[in-house]
Amino acid sequence: MRKLTGLKGKEYYIRLEELLRKPDGDIWSETVLTGEDAGMKYLISSENTEKALEENAEKTPEQETAEQKMAPGGEDGGIFRERIGRTPKLVICGGGHVSIPIIHMGKMLGFSVTVLEDRPKFADHARAAGADRVICLPFEESLAGIPGDSDSWFVIVTRGHRYDTICLENILAKKYAYVGMMGSRRRTAIVKDQLAQKGISREVLEGVHTPIGLKIGAQTPEEIAVSVMAEIIQVKNSHQKSGGYSEELLRAVLEETERKMVMATIISRKGSAPRDVGTKMLILEDGSTADTIGGGCVESEIIQKALLMMREDRPDFAVCRVDMTMDAAEDEGMVCGGTVEVMLERVQ
Repeated sequence: MRKLTGLKGKEYYIRLEELLRKPDGDIWSETVLTGEDAGMKYLISSENTEKALEENAEKTPEQETAEQKMAPGGEDGGIFRERIGRTPKLVICGGGHVSIPIIHMGKMLGFSVTVLEDRPKFADHARAAGADRVICLPFEESLAGIPGDSDSWFVIVTRGHRYDTICLENILAKKYAYVGMMGSRRRTAIVKDQLAQKGISREVLEGVHTPIGLKIGAQTPEEIAVSVMAEIIQVKNSHQKSGGYSEELLRAVLEETERKMVMATIISRKGSAPRDVGTKMLILEDGSTADTIGGGCVESEIIQKALLMMREDRPDFAVCRVDMTMDAAEDEGMVCGGTVEVMLERVQ
């Protein structure tokens, strides 16, 4: 791991976008919260993602233990650390009836959706359903073009266990966040036995989510899609928490414009606050926003503080605490209560 030199303002987002364009590799961000360096940001990435930026990198004494010391969404000694996740990629093997509602829900939940289907008619159905990318080739060939990474979520919903076996064998050779395979217990057991005979460890095979989806008694394709995406959400949210910037946020920040803007990030929460640590929102000088940190009284107060920062041209960085007592939450029509700390950073 290497830590890039300290960054502030738009320069940080330019460097971050360069790293996010790389196909893989973990990216971490550190922000100094206190002292004379408050607001200074550091990007930390694995070797394979930062070769293009090597001339701007410097080794740190903590380099060898960087991964162990980083608690996602953690605050340690005046430093806020978070893993910057890429846009999650949902890769659906199969373009049949079940895949169509999975495509719809994947898009609704912010995934980039790729469908692999070897039948032209069903590939057309996937395109019509709104998939970002459809590859109409034999499954082995199409999977060869999917690199896989820690933000890739694979769903196998093919028409037969022969195709399931091909897909699962190829996927398990990649890096992934999740692999789920549809089918009866007997069908999925056959696939696992075949792959075990090929040398894939039982431990790896038992990590595959089969039968796919949460047990909600789903029957229709739409209900099955709900169970599948619910399981993916469950797995995603049980992992180490990640921060990140939506495509809309990064696009707004990197636009060639003179508009003032402030980035708000939740850095801690206690109680039943509406959104988790790492959630972000961009506030523009006209009061418009991109994304949300939960709405209600929290968001309203943070927007007002950000507008004041832009109007007075100071400070460039601040940490605000918002206490949502039950009375205040009820007045806003919210069912939650708690305390959040929000980091405000002027982008320009």
